[in-house]
Amino acid sequence: MAKEASFDIVSETNVEEVKNAIQMTKKEIDNRFDFKGSISEISLEKEQVIIVSESEFKIEQVKDVLTNKLIKRDVSSKNLHFGKVETAFGGNVRQTADLMNGINKEHAKTITQLIKQSGSKVKTQIQDDQIRVTGKNRDDLQKVIALLREASLPIALQFTNYR
Repeated sequence: MAKEASFDIVSETNVEEVKNAIQMTKKEIDNRFDFKGSISEISLEKEQVIIVSESEFKIEQVKDVLTNKLIKRDVSSKNLHFGKVETAFGGNVRQTADLMNGINKEHAKTITQLIKQSGSKVKTQIQDDQIRVTGKNRDDLQKVIALLREASLPIALQFTNYR
């Protein structure tokens, strides 16, 4: 009997790379002419990115710089989930973004349904914050990976433990 092959679907954010991207964003904000004399700050506290600035327009500019820095460091911006813009102390505005690690139950169900609808001869199993996909044929597993890479999902996925 042939041994089954498998891989895991995970969604992880490299926090060190996020810290580096935030440091690079701070440097760029300090050096940009359009930010001279304005209050614009970005920081990472626990699993949350916090942006404080004078206006929503400046926050959007900081988010744009941060997104570019994350992309250069191979961190998907899909792993940042921004909240609403809030009023902060001194007439400033603040926006927070949660760093997403793991696949929640809702997204896991969506992914497993997508795999089942594809007609691939594989089995899926939700394990906490990851999904294990097993099958007898490695070609089926590769088709599933290709399917998920092409799908427009709200989270970034990585494929690990390919056996």
